[in-house]
Amino acid sequence: MKEETAVLQVKGLTKHFPVAGHKVVHAVDDVSFSVSRGKTLGLVGESGCGKSSCARTIIRIYEPTAGKILLDGDDISLLNQKQLLPYRKKMQMIFQDPYASLNARMTVHDIVAEPLKAHKICSSRKEENEMVSDMLARVGLNRDHAGRYAHEFSGGQRQRVGIARALILKPELVICDEPISALDVSIQAQVVNMLRNFQEELGLTYLFIAHDLSMVRYVSDDVGVMYLGQLVEKCEADEIYRHPLHPYTAGLLSSIPVPNPRLAQEKEKSGLEGDLPSPIAPPSGCRFHTRCPYASSCCREEAPELKEASSGHFVACHRIHN
Repeated sequence: MKEETAVLQVKGLTKHFPVAGHKVVHAVDDVSFSVSRGKTLGLVGESGCGKSSCARTIIRIYEPTAGKILLDGDDISLLNQKQLLPYRKKMQMIFQDPYASLNARMTVHDIVAEPLKAHKICSSRKEENEMVSDMLARVGLNRDHAGRYAHEFSGGQRQRVGIARALILKPELVICDEPISALDVSIQAQVVNMLRNFQEELGLTYLFIAHDLSMVRYVSDDVGVMYLGQLVEKCEADEIYRHPLHPYTAGLLSSIPVPNPRLAQEKEKSGLEGDLPSPIAPPSGCRFHTRCPYASSCCREEAPELKEASSGHFVACHRIHN
């Protein structure tokens, strides 16, 4: 990816959370990637691997411990909240839980209009009403919904409200933090197709976080795989599904259900054994070595670097580079 076309560049991003006893949770450790304008980077990994912490640090819900966050080339990692406000208009977030991310005391109109008020977009109440009504219509809701409260809607409708709130400012970058995981399967495809339509129409750039690898392949141009706070593999979406190089990626792909029982039995299992280690005391060397069937003494002693194994295909694995 050429950095000059990147809307978002993350360089050495680190986020540690202090906990009792002078210990530290290594949520995100030295993560670097970029997302080109109008493209989608899918970020995948098991629960607890740091995907959401990475997203919330990028959008500055969490303060970064170290590293740089560049939005359109401007470093926003050290800006205070007042300095950050103009950049808030350029980046928005769609949250995972549509039940928790909407204020129960606010009407749908007030929820969707809140970004307009924060950035003083509208010059009159009439203009605000028109923009909110238009945005609700574009996400599949109608004018009558504007006066209702979040608890009166289904999960899919609530997520549409969250999408309307995120997109009403027409941001350049939208961070989608598992936006469909809390929805019924029948609704998931509708929401994803709607996001893709908005991307084509508005030229949006997405950072799409999910654990459903099949859905990530459908929506993403590139895919990054995270394990225990670190990026272990990154390349084009089709390439990572056809030719995974990191044993962890292979293990994730082997866990995708196959609808044909006979093929499921024949399918080779890469075997993700054991549990995710504690991010408070991550393993030395390669963090995956405690679960890797190919681990050697080198893996236990030295952390591998994320390096290019083939054109555009980056992987952090001693087995690949040695």
